Amino acid sequence: MTIRIGTRGSALALAQAEWVRRKLEERYPGIKVETVTIKTSGDRFLSTPIHAIGGKGIFVKEIEEALLRKEIDLAVHSMKDLPTETPAGLTLAAVPEREDPRDVLVTLNHRSLKDLPSGARIGTGSLRRKAQILHYRPDLSILPIRGNIDTRLKKLERGEVDALIMAAAGLGRLECGQRISEYLSPDICLSAVAQGALGLESRVGDPLIAQVAFLHYPPTALQVLAERAFLRRLGGGCQIPVGARAWTDDDKIRLLGVICEVDGRRLYRGEITGSANDAERLGQELAERLLKDGGAGVLVPKDRVLDHGVS
Repeated sequence: MTIRIGTRGSALALAQAEWVRRKLEERYPGIKVETVTIKTSGDRFLSTPIHAIGGKGIFVKEIEEALLRKEIDLAVHSMKDLPTETPAGLTLAAVPEREDPRDVLVTLNHRSLKDLPSGARIGTGSLRRKAQILHYRPDLSILPIRGNIDTRLKKLERGEVDALIMAAAGLGRLECGQRISEYLSPDICLSAVAQGALGLESRVGDPLIAQVAFLHYPPTALQVLAERAFLRRLGGGCQIPVGARAWTDDDKIRLLGVICEVDGRRLYRGEITGSANDAERLGQELAERLLKDGGAGVLVPKDRVLDHGVS
């Protein structure tokens, strides 16, 4: 039997697919697993800011289409790239245990965010990161930056920026954790919805779902469920600088959420705790609360894309 895994072609995406391939081959000796690289629309416009490309699922649409056409059997996504609505005929087969979901600061001299000089140039392609960093340090200069992890690190080394805001998970998966200068507190920069988690997508009813079930990690799935419910209530996979992070402890779940204006001037933050069985409802409830507190006033046009594909 051969299982064809569909993935983007970045080093990070390939590392994620390779992890899944290795796990499957360890679990089922003799099985053959192939990796199929698919270029998405988000990969075709690397000189364009992500929020200017528009549309939902810019890093997953072509992969999902290949899955529906049966050109691949399993899609491996960064969970934060997946829109909150799954296309008809597809299902989320497994959510493995997530990596560290925090955002981090990367500098050449290992300075912390509070110690950067006024006017320091911070590189990020994420509206969410830009908004929260400007809220904390409005004296900093945020520069748009795209490209894979290695490309961004080289831009830092060339002096094009003074620091980068990146995802701990991406650096960790590529064994670049030593580049991290500071792990950012959720009070300063709350991570993207489902950051650090993988989503394994398959066709509805496919027997492969049972084969990948061993990779499913319920605590991460509950965290992601709450975070995605929060985002869904705010308008889906697009539109606004928004962050969410959930923690599970036995049968309890705690969720933090933030909505922020792009320039960082207005920021609405909230927290909710309850039964893990109510993860989805709690995510929706926290979103409602922040909208009523004033978050509705910072929503931006729905052709803007939030944070996807930025690691």
